[in-house]
Amino acid sequence: MAGADILHVDLDAFYASIEQLREPRLRGRPIAVGGGVVLAASYEARAFGVQAGMPGRLARELCPGLVFVRGSFDRYGLISKQVFAICEDFSPLIEQVSIDEAFIDVSGAHGLFGSAADIAAAIRSRVRIEVGLPISAGVARTKFLAKVASQVAKPDGLVVVEPDRELEFLHPLSVRLLWGVGRVTAAKLASMGVHTVGELAGVDPRFLERMVGRAAGAQLSRLTWNIDRRAVTRERTAGSVGAQSAFGSMQDTRDARGRVLLMLASRIGSRLRKSSRAGRTITVRVRFEDFSAVTRSATLAAPVASDAAILQVAEGLADRAVSAAAAGRRVNLLGIAVSKLTGRGALQLELPLGWGRVDMTASGSAEAELQAQLEEALDAVRIRYGKSAVGPMSLLLGRPAGYAPDAFRELAEKS
Repeated sequence: MAGADILHVDLDAFYASIEQLREPRLRGRPIAVGGGVVLAASYEARAFGVQAGMPGRLARELCPGLVFVRGSFDRYGLISKQVFAICEDFSPLIEQVSIDEAFIDVSGAHGLFGSAADIAAAIRSRVRIEVGLPISAGVARTKFLAKVASQVAKPDGLVVVEPDRELEFLHPLSVRLLWGVGRVTAAKLASMGVHTVGELAGVDPRFLERMVGRAAGAQLSRLTWNIDRRAVTRERTAGSVGAQSAFGSMQDTRDARGRVLLMLASRIGSRLRKSSRAGRTITVRVRFEDFSAVTRSATLAAPVASDAAILQVAEGLADRAVSAAAAGRRVNLLGIAVSKLTGRGALQLELPLGWGRVDMTASGSAEAELQAQLEEALDAVRIRYGKSAVGPMSLLLGRPAGYAPDAFRELAEKS
């Protein structure tokens, strides 16, 4: 059996911690980055139930002493680079999965720096001294368990899971620590009397597949026994491109949902075209005011990278999701993801230029070339003059209050 040589490091309450580092008067106080909507919350605020994506009004009700700060978005990327440069001093095998977390394979570094636990402790010490931020770390034999260990270690801790004690550590933990188990799935499992990973390990995999789907059920069954063969890889190719936006104080109306979906489709389409990619499956996530969520997806005959095609499909999926699941609840977040990606070089012509009742997902028309040329020209204008230089009038002139700043969304999307 391989040794516990995989680290997962995760900066604690990253955005909020940076603001507390910059402003000593904020240290130890509950703070939130944002305004109309909470973009990030400190652990002191989380103790009151404040969480990312929550409307600012509700956050203030839960935590009357909450301090809102605007955010130093220009600093977040720079500080992230500082932290992971420290990690690279210990191993070149780093897989950064977001702006504030990464996996590190240290199997080749023991001769220089000691055990994996020693390396994790050294990284934590240097980040604290050189950058001034707390960082939690998990050490285990698999990526999955290292991630779980770092979550258990939070805030500002270190948990090492030795190979001969993996299931002893894993099975008593809550099922909510498993990838793919959100609020809704956890509630379904709780109704069956399943609360821990060990209890889930005893569930017939076939029953689990019927409940959450074949792929998700099979994955969950494997994870309950710590079966995860993924290696730490320095280069990562995204399997999907997505974006989401919380409503904050914005009213939940069909028009408002349409503007949010338009903004998301525009951002995703631009990113797909920039990377010369397109995708066949479009997924919409709708989250309600009680933080329950539903997803709907559609797979197209041909891959698309057009704002118009993404928007047309997303609007239909969102309408169906809200009609079926809202039950009087207010929508407070929408998200879109495009997956089953392929290179755009192999595509046929994509989309017609018209925005009426034309099927925007159809391919092969002469208008498709015009649509592609138009969108590429708009992309070039935005690159040169800024994202607000050109775009749909409803977004440029009528952006609702409560949107996350572009800088914050771009940091998240780069991750």
